[in-house]
Amino acid sequence: MAQSGSGGDFRPVELGAHNPSHSEVDQGAGEKRAQQEKGQPQNSESSSNPQYLLRKFFVARPGAFDQAVQDLTNQLLAKEKETVTSAWLLVEIDHWNNEKERVVLLADKSLFICKYDFIMLCSQQIQKVPLNFIDRICRGPFTFPEKSVDKRDGEGLRIHWDKLREPSFISRWNPLSGDLPYTTFIDHPLRTCSEMLSAISQISGFADHLIKAVQDAHKENPVPGRANGALILNQPLLIETYVGFMSFIGNRNKLGYSLARGSVGF
Repeated sequence: MAQSGSGGDFRPVELGAHNPSHSEVDQGAGEKRAQQEKGQPQNSESSSNPQYLLRKFFVARPGAFDQAVQDLTNQLLAKEKETVTSAWLLVEIDHWNNEKERVVLLADKSLFICKYDFIMLCSQQIQKVPLNFIDRICRGPFTFPEKSVDKRDGEGLRIHWDKLREPSFISRWNPLSGDLPYTTFIDHPLRTCSEMLSAISQISGFADHLIKAVQDAHKENPVPGRANGALILNQPLLIETYVGFMSFIGNRNKLGYSLARGSVGF
């Protein structure tokens, strides 16, 4: 997990079947007719159904998130000599509006953004950002260029760590670029599915812990030549995409998540 020589350039590094009875069939048919009469969708296992989501997302499997945190914590303790203080399950939004499921760890001196495979239970990538380099934390609704056909509802949390370095043209227009001095988070889709998931999957709670950790880091270990402290702002978050075809397909099919996608066979 290497940090490059330039102060603000932090790059990621690789690291039994049930047979229904006649009564159940009749009951199901009755519920389906009732839904049709009310104009409701027949399939109750929709994206808004908590039980359906808990079965669909691998991170919701018993012990999956705890196992991820333990694996990542041990890795960071061994390689970075840092102790994790809190763990979060959030969704990262990249500069092309793509959603990516992430485990986010706050440690003594750093913020770690982790790509974790909840299917194979292994770490795939970790990005390290020193807390005392974070100079701006913004929260607000998403906005897009005037002629953009792309869109995203809701609010996000954007973290900047190098206000002196603007993203280059190549970085902004490269969908695979990791050379951007900021990252953006939103709530995880499982935030309303259980009390435990609600506590770790919302940017509101994460923001409170992050702000305190950043303020403490600036006091204890100020960076020479840089202004002390971080700006805490409420403002719109711009995503510079115009068509958004890739993000539309990817986000609609949840390609950035560890998801049960059904069986495929012959």
